[in-house]
Amino acid sequence: MTAALAAGRAARMRVSAALFRRPWMRAVLLLSGPGAWFFLIYLAALVVLFISALWSVEPFTGKLVHHWTLDNFKALVNVSTYRTIALRTIAIAAAVTVTDVVLAVPFALFAVRIAPQRLRAVLFVAVLIPLWSSYLVRVYVWRLILSKDGVLNWVLEKVGLGAVNVGYSNWAVWIVFSYIWLPFMILPVWAAIERVPDSFIEASADLGARGWRTFRSVLLPLILPGIAAGSIFTFSLTLGDFITPTLVGGAGSDFIGNVVYDNVGIANNIPFAAAFATVPLAVMAVYLLLVRRLGAFEAL
Repeated sequence: MTAALAAGRAARMRVSAALFRRPWMRAVLLLSGPGAWFFLIYLAALVVLFISALWSVEPFTGKLVHHWTLDNFKALVNVSTYRTIALRTIAIAAAVTVTDVVLAVPFALFAVRIAPQRLRAVLFVAVLIPLWSSYLVRVYVWRLILSKDGVLNWVLEKVGLGAVNVGYSNWAVWIVFSYIWLPFMILPVWAAIERVPDSFIEASADLGARGWRTFRSVLLPLILPGIAAGSIFTFSLTLGDFITPTLVGGAGSDFIGNVVYDNVGIANNIPFAAAFATVPLAVMAVYLLLVRRLGAFEAL
């Protein structure tokens, strides 16, 4: 028994010594499990998605035909309705991202550089509180606010400004998305501003730079990776969403996700749904390559 224990201890020491001399082997053993899971669940699913997009559906029977064709991708290019939906999705995702940047940067700058410690804690909790509530609850609240008989029009009519009637439109989709994803922009920008040394701001002031010049020439370049990291969340989450356009958008507010959902559940045209689903994937691949050059991945 003692000899067996000694042999086992010696074997463990040899393995430990081998791993100590070969750091790459430790990395392989550490990452092999998550890497295999990532490959099987994510990459394999993408491969199946792209293969499915090359199939077709029999018009009369609805049967899936395993015949290679590019007709689904040609329909995305040739049919103006699908082009409009794709461009609308990308445009609103970009508008939401820009809006959240404009709102997040002053908020985070005030919270980190100006607000006292106690107020900073309150503001941080205020940013996190919406994330603790249900996504659907937040969307339905905005639906009540922006509807024709909602709170917004009621307040505007009381002060004599008249109703704006932005409910069930692309404007409503833009407003709701900007609100829902705003915390995902504030938090990376907040962290980026906290990492900027106070000495940089003081040096800029000592050299005679005023507040705007200091922000433009010193602070903004340093927090740009944080802004790019936050934009990954706001842009990608908007690009792939279909619930908000369904609940607060009008007849002309369909997103790519709505078309994919309809073709999977109603039209039963899975190949076309798979083809349309590759559009946001391709857009995000290009977007990630762009923000990678801005240091977004280091700020995540």
